[in-house]
Amino acid sequence: MQPIPRSGRIHPVLPTLLCLLIGWPPSVVPASAQESPPPAKLNIVVVEGDGAINNIRQRTARETIVQVEDQNHRPVSGAAVLFMLPSSGPSGTWANGTRTLQVMTDHAGRAVAKGLRVNNIAGKFQMQVQASREGVTATTNVTQTNSVITTAAAGGVSGKLIAILAIVGGAAAGGLIIATRDEEPTPQPPTPTPTTVSAGAPSVGAPPQ
Repeated sequence: MQPIPRSGRIHPVLPTLLCLLIGWPPSVVPASAQESPPPAKLNIVVVEGDGAINNIRQRTARETIVQVEDQNHRPVSGAAVLFMLPSSGPSGTWANGTRTLQVMTDHAGRAVAKGLRVNNIAGKFQMQVQASREGVTATTNVTQTNSVITTAAAGGVSGKLIAILAIVGGAAAGGLIIATRDEEPTPQPPTPTPTTVSAGAPSVGAPPQ
């Protein structure tokens, strides 16, 4: 009797033959011992990273996250996902120094591409994403942009905020001036100066002849 090769997988026929030898019905074979069929189709859903703007000065980028699903939109675990960057123009490299990164999907069917270091060329580029499992593959693209983000660009929003605050402050100052003017006392008419009239001494003379 030849030994069973240890390939890491259980041949689909072996559990059935074992059940027949020991007199068990094949229905009692645990589901974990039966190999799940490969997906008929794969779909890649971009969860994060599409449309991201990468800072050239800091050479940092947001993580790209994709989810691999089957034809029934159920997550596919154990799928190999390749994240491939352009070889020229706006691009970058992964933490391993290459332009290709392979990540396996987790139990939720998600793969996270970490460690992207962009180059110093500004512009848009497309990251190609390819997922495969047991001969079934799917591809999609993730569009990102390398940009020089400076303090002046960041100050554009601050400048608008300052302008708004200046307008609001000016309006408040105008209201304060009007209120101050309203509080000024109303001018009163001048008080007349009293006039003193003195009566002269009476003179008494002889009656006329």
